[in-house]
Amino acid sequence: MFLFGVASAQPVITSGAPDKVGVTIYRDPNRSIDGTLNLENLQGFALISETRTVDLPPGVVTIRFEGVASGIVPQSALIFGAAIREKNRDAALLSERSLLDAFTGQRVTLRRNDPATGAFTEEIATIRSGTAGVVVQTAKGFEPIYCSGLSNDLIFPNAPTGLSAKPTLSMTTKDQPGGRRTITLVYLSQRFDWQANYVGEFSADASELNLFAWLTMASSDDTSFVDAQAAAIAGKVNREGGEDDNGASDEEQALDRRYNCWPSREMMLAPPPVMAPAPMEVGLADGDIVVTAMRREALSQSAPMAVTAVNENLGDLKLYRIPVPVTVAARAQKQVAFLVKPRVKGAMIYRLKWGRSEWSSGLRSLDLLFRFKNSKANGLGEPLPAGKVALFQQGGEQRFLVGEASIADKTNDEDVDLVFGSASNVTADQLTQSRGDKWRVERLTVSNANPTPIRFEAEFPVADESTTFSKFTGKMLARPGKLVWTVTVPANGTAKLDWRETDKD
Repeated sequence: MFLFGVASAQPVITSGAPDKVGVTIYRDPNRSIDGTLNLENLQGFALISETRTVDLPPGVVTIRFEGVASGIVPQSALIFGAAIREKNRDAALLSERSLLDAFTGQRVTLRRNDPATGAFTEEIATIRSGTAGVVVQTAKGFEPIYCSGLSNDLIFPNAPTGLSAKPTLSMTTKDQPGGRRTITLVYLSQRFDWQANYVGEFSADASELNLFAWLTMASSDDTSFVDAQAAAIAGKVNREGGEDDNGASDEEQALDRRYNCWPSREMMLAPPPVMAPAPMEVGLADGDIVVTAMRREALSQSAPMAVTAVNENLGDLKLYRIPVPVTVAARAQKQVAFLVKPRVKGAMIYRLKWGRSEWSSGLRSLDLLFRFKNSKANGLGEPLPAGKVALFQQGGEQRFLVGEASIADKTNDEDVDLVFGSASNVTADQLTQSRGDKWRVERLTVSNANPTPIRFEAEFPVADESTTFSKFTGKMLARPGKLVWTVTVPANGTAKLDWRETDKD
């Protein structure tokens, strides 16, 4: 689709919208796994690919691509299908701010609405200030029109020359023969992001996990991309850029911007208070996960999904492609299923993970985690992008929330530990058995109050600045940077481990 622009030194052709568009979103590399998507401050980016059809007259022509992303990085733009001589970012958008700036000192029509009668009246007004607050002058004097509490509207006689209602990128061609051209425009844009959100449901004996995942795409851009071929990239991309990367002006970020009253006074709506969750304890009893102090019923994920994103290799990265066209809407989020694995085999583990501050005698707090190997043999074998996991289990006719965990980026055949709670029915007590000048013999006693056996692990650091660990009485497994004692503690039973700690000089 194309429109001929106003005649100038060379013909101007305006392409109002793309025929086809692709949006590939890259995750913010600095956002933590537990971080949330904030539409007011998205720090990821997107690669936008647009296909447009234009009819060009012969010679040098300026092509205006309207409807590009408002966060476009102009220097990243590439064009295929036409020989380009130069490109320009048209940053002057048609907005309330730009209209007020253009008509300051000029006459406009002020329309008022009487709230008692509903009647409208109009009068001529001159805009005297539109920067710190909209002040107009009428026959009655000066007034800040948005501070009276009444309905006041400004009617402008025309749109100032040079302002565009849509974000626009202009490109000037070299001398060319003219004709219909199919042009592909590719560029980077700021203010996009995405994340993975997982939902898991444990089986009755907590040996399997029904795992489901959403791909959540977010855009705080002012442009909507309708029927786009959308995709998301998992993995960290090395990208360098300065503050000038974001080509959007302040006007573009909020076309419906509200102005402060005069004298200037900032007005904000306070967000609702965030309620802290009640404390939660998780344990194993009769083979089930039980929850105290907090529960929540989950929505069923048993219904078949109509659309599921598929993953592809992209070098060291992973690309999740949505197989049907979707609309990546302006200032909005969209969720698409990308993982449905109904029977992921794993094991529930109680773990003691020491830090240096905890190496004194006494009771230890234990993590409760579900561990599985990301392999096809265990019912998975798919790349897992980083994200948060909500874990549920069926209790009678209801599902209960048993905890939340996080997943770092995981490839095939890697171990995944979902740490989601603290143990309530298992304790670990460390007591000093004997000591010398620079050494101590310690004993760890693990007690299991569950009516079923449990799997327990204790981790000891290999390289510590002040202490060495030796003479373990149990079998130790060597893992990167640590030694791990793994034991099955019988129902209503105990397990013990002794070792020697020696202070370094």
